[in-house]
Amino acid sequence: MKLERAAATELIQNGSFGAGSVAPWWNGANTQVRVENGRLRVDVAAGTTNPWDAIIGQSGIPLASGQAYTLSFTASASASVSVRTTVQLESAPYTATLNQQLSLDTTSRRFSFPFTSSLASNQGQVTFQLGGRAGTATILLDDISLTTSSTGSGPLAMTSGFYVDPNSNPASWVRANGGDARASRIQSAIASKPMARWFGNWNADITSAVSGFVGAADTADKLPVLVAYNIPGRDCGSHSAGGAGSPDAYRAWISAFVTGLGNRPAIVIIEPDAVAQLDCLPNDTERQTRLGLLRYATEQLRDRAPNTWAYIDGGNAGWIPADTMAQRLEAAGARNTRGFALNVSNFYPTAQSSSYASAVNAALSSRYGYTLPFAVDTSRNGNGHNGEWCNPAGRKLGTPSQTGGGAELLLWVKVPGDSDGQCGIAPGIPAGQFSPELAIRLIDGT
Repeated sequence: MKLERAAATELIQNGSFGAGSVAPWWNGANTQVRVENGRLRVDVAAGTTNPWDAIIGQSGIPLASGQAYTLSFTASASASVSVRTTVQLESAPYTATLNQQLSLDTTSRRFSFPFTSSLASNQGQVTFQLGGRAGTATILLDDISLTTSSTGSGPLAMTSGFYVDPNSNPASWVRANGGDARASRIQSAIASKPMARWFGNWNADITSAVSGFVGAADTADKLPVLVAYNIPGRDCGSHSAGGAGSPDAYRAWISAFVTGLGNRPAIVIIEPDAVAQLDCLPNDTERQTRLGLLRYATEQLRDRAPNTWAYIDGGNAGWIPADTMAQRLEAAGARNTRGFALNVSNFYPTAQSSSYASAVNAALSSRYGYTLPFAVDTSRNGNGHNGEWCNPAGRKLGTPSQTGGGAELLLWVKVPGDSDGQCGIAPGIPAGQFSPELAIRLIDGT
């Protein structure tokens, strides 16, 4: 792995306005700009229909596809307003690689949006789109920064693509069933693709299991994706019931999990469904206990796995209202993580997950003054969601793991072909067990 860190490169000119000049920032119709007390003051006219009807920006910014960037700025407004900031192409169709909605009020807050560019262009731009309201508004901006480094950042920069698990359930089935007519199709469409490995109470030695997996990926200079899935009361006692036997056992388990990561690069999805399923716990004491365990997990990963990006699970677009989810994520320690994960083991289209993520981030911004990147499980969302979650018919493989594409990361978190439980089109196959029939139906979308 490449542990070296290059110095950050600043791509914004005149982001602090200390010299009293506005240039090279430009403004469109319905905005007036000037420097006031060392900050950029933007006065927005009344009666704008769309966010882009009142816009300021800076153009001529180079963007590299697959490169990690961070857009940061300090902002406040004369009243509570919703604005949009983008990093996008400066000419039609104005494709955006970062498109972030945020809420401003009279309290000055620092915003930071890490993202990986899906665009390659020397004609990128940063915009603040301030229209879309009946009344006037004044927005104050300061310390605007768009940084990157020659090698990107984090585990993406330390590796050369996502790790293909040679011992995934689909890969193991293909090896054991080479004479099966379905094997070549499953190998080509599923087993050869990067996907997550799930870790739980079935791993006798969790430190050794995690270390072996990330070590193999590290040797290959690839980025592994892991799922920590051992919260007490897991899956509310349903098809994937289990988990650690007590809070103390969980703390010991997640600490040992993190020990296995060390300083090697990794992506970790924290406890699918644990936040969304808080309602199934019988009382507030147990809910607070679970939130405390999740916070402990985020702190362990933050403090002891410096080259891991952790994403705490945030349910899916059709489950928990976005404002409620934002409050739960904050209580579960989301600010200690890289971001949140959506659609794990579910089927919602990526665009729907991205819209939900924007709503969650708007609530995080409004309530707590921060926003987070997000990852989306695309393993089975190629045909979208039909209202069922447990081995539904007619689903299809989605976009293979990649950076960008509507989220910071698109990942195959659920292993395609692994059963959701004894239900749907696989009534006799326990949760987590691979079925070649399920796999083929995901390939064909049947």
